[in-house]
Parts: sequence; C-alpha cells; structure tokens
Amino acid sequence: MPNNKEKQYILAAMTKVLITAKVHPYLIDYLREKHYEVLYHPAISYEETYQLIHDCVGLVVTTRIPVDQRLIDRGVHLQWIARLGSGMELIDVAYATSKGIRCVSSPEGNADAVGEHAAGMLIALLRNFLVSHDQLKNGIWEREKNRGNEIGGKVIGIIGYGHTGSAFARKLRGFDVRILAYDKYKTGFGDNYVQEVSLETLFRQADIVSLHVPLTEETRHMVNKRFIESFTVPFYLINTSRGAVVNTRDLVEALREEKIAGACLDVLENEHIHQLNPVEKQDFEYLLHHPRVVITPHIAGYSHEASFRMAQVVLHKLGI
Repeated sequence: MPNNKEKQYILAAMTKVLITAKVHPYLIDYLREKHYEVLYHPAISYEETYQLIHDCVGLVVTTRIPVDQRLIDRGVHLQWIARLGSGMELIDVAYATSKGIRCVSSPEGNADAVGEHAAGMLIALLRNFLVSHDQLKNGIWEREKNRGNEIGGKVIGIIGYGHTGSAFARKLRGFDVRILAYDKYKTGFGDNYVQEVSLETLFRQADIVSLHVPLTEETRHMVNKRFIESFTVPFYLINTSRGAVVNTRDLVEALREEKIAGACLDVLENEHIHQLNPVEKQDFEYLLHHPRVVITPHIAGYSHEASFRMAQVVLHKLGI
C-alpha cells in the first residue's frame, strides 16, 4: 500500500495537464476551472516533454512533438491525448489505445479556416495578386501581363472528402464551378453541389486539384510523376494537407515541363527551411520565385476563430 507521501504524489499527478503548443486562452482557463493544474509550455522540446509527462494525466499537442512509445511509456498516469487540429501521424494512436489512453483530435475546429485559405490561395494565384503586388513595390504598373483567369467555369477536383475537403467545397459554392470529389474510404456524399467520382474521372476532367488527405504510408508521395502525367491537361495543384503527400522533385519538374499550370502550397516536405539539404534548397528557391506558385508557412488552419473552436471540440470529445 502507498504511504501518505506517495498518495499525495499520485493525487497531484492526476490533476496535471501538459500543453505543448500555443493554444487559445479558453482551453487553459477551462481546464483550470475544472481544477486541473495546467503546465503550459508552448515552446517545449521533446526531451523536456519526456521529463514532465511522468506526472500528467493529459497531454495537448499540435504538430511539433512526436508522441511515440517512449513518451507514452513515460506517461504512467496519462489518461488522454488531445490533438489540436487534424492528422494523427505524430501520435502512436494504436500503442496509446493499447495502454488505455484516449486519443482525440479536432479537425472540425479548423476545417473552415483551411477551406477558406485554399480558396484564397487559388484566387491569389489565378488573378496574379502576389506577382502584381511585388511589381508595384518596384514601381512597375503592369496590367496586360497580369491579366488573370477566373475561377468560374472551372472544374475543381477534391481528393479526400472529410472535414477540410467538404469545407473547401462549401467555400466554392458561390464561384459557379463544377466540383468533383474522390475519397477512397468514403462514399455516398454527393449532393447538388458536389459530384462523387472515381480518381480516373478526376484525372480526365479536373482543371484544379485540391488535396485533403492525411499523411500515411499510402498517401506519402501520392502526387508524383505518374500521378501528374495521368491528367488530360496541365492542372493547378492546391495542397493544404501534408507536405510529404507531394513529391517535391516531381512537382518542380512538372512545373518546368508545364505539366502543372501552377501550385498553391501551404505545406512542404521539409518545413525546416533553414535546415534544407542542397537539393531541397534548390527546389524551395525554385518554388519560392516561380510566378505561378503561392507558398504560405503552414497557416491554413491558423485563424483566431479556429484556435477557439479546436479547444471547444477537444474538450467536448473528452467530456471534461
């Protein structure tokens, strides 16, 4: 039987929640109101997490800290892991579940932000917002060469019709486009706005393709040379999912060969841009300066509203 000191230690551990990323204050305030001791360390490292997790009942993560078997074994009091956002590839969910630890995510919370961002990037690309803006900074007033293309009348293909894919489709409803959607693991979602199709149909008909899939061994480098060459015409690519879904080398070559008309990239294979190897650096510089490429730093799901909603979603799922 544990002595009094050991009992006090166990009780203290059962109230601690470690938060490893910047979160909306609502999450912290709510947990404290429920008498949890919140350890808020938004810039914590993996090893620092390893040291602190031993005393915690809950863990809140985003995309920085891999929750592997070593970390899970260290969390002897851990009861739940909350992922703010979508994608569970950094969490060993199967192992955590086998240890009786609940794992929840909140893709519903930032889906609208991602859909809105994808639509915004597409407009910026087709209407030459960034190119013309940069020209004006250098005193160049150019109209004819910046004549853009309208979204209206285009065929937009969505691959992956979960929370973010369907949110993107909703954002497009006012643009007079035809929307095709393919999801390998979901059927029966077609409606008056979205036509459920095979991947082969999407290859034949889409002018624009937007990716909304998780990163798995199946989807890693899904967009490669073979995938790109399956399309009937050069297409515009949007990726707000995970960088490694796209083979960067093949994307660069396809842009050079004009098999891809342009790209909107919120995610990259290697997002540590100051630690790129020579080939990665060369490809990054090519994409960064390409007039038909728009890149943002993995911020599609980053809105103030989404930050609040994601906190609400995980708390609701945990039943706290």
